[in-house]
Amino acid sequence: MKTRFLGLILLLACTTASHAGLLDEAIGKAIAHKASEAAKAKANKKIAARLNTKLIAESQKNQCGFKGNTSELAAGCDRKSKRLASALIKAKKALQKSGQAEFTFTVYGHTDLSGDASDNKALSKKRAEAILKELVAHGVDADDIQAIGMGSEKPLIKPDNTPAKMARNRRYEVQITF
Repeated sequence: MKTRFLGLILLLACTTASHAGLLDEAIGKAIAHKASEAAKAKANKKIAARLNTKLIAESQKNQCGFKGNTSELAAGCDRKSKRLASALIKAKKALQKSGQAEFTFTVYGHTDLSGDASDNKALSKKRAEAILKELVAHGVDADDIQAIGMGSEKPLIKPDNTPAKMARNRRYEVQITF
């Protein structure tokens, strides 16, 4: 009886040790995966910072005007939107070449500080959507881009108490997110 009992204890100890090894392996894999994801997120943050600097500069160089208090594009936008679309297409190719597949371009619309905040938010969204439509018409994949209206939440210049300052705050910016 003692022999059977000792055999049972030995079997139980071996099984427990075996499961502990599997558990250690699973924990090790989870830790490695988490570390890999953290490294990837850090790399994505660096890539996004570098690309966003370029994309914001391209957005600033290629600003399309809008007819007063509307989302209707002013004349002369076609050439500018083509250049901006080209910059996005090049950025996408560079991202894909470096193995980045999951990203989104975002067109952020902004307004000046005058007027009702909720009206500004809606107008900035419509303007961002108008630019998005132009970019898609010039070759940017519609699945890669979204529009967000920021309203007057992030002005470049405070106070915007002159027509020139107000005009600087009425803008759109394209950025990338992962």
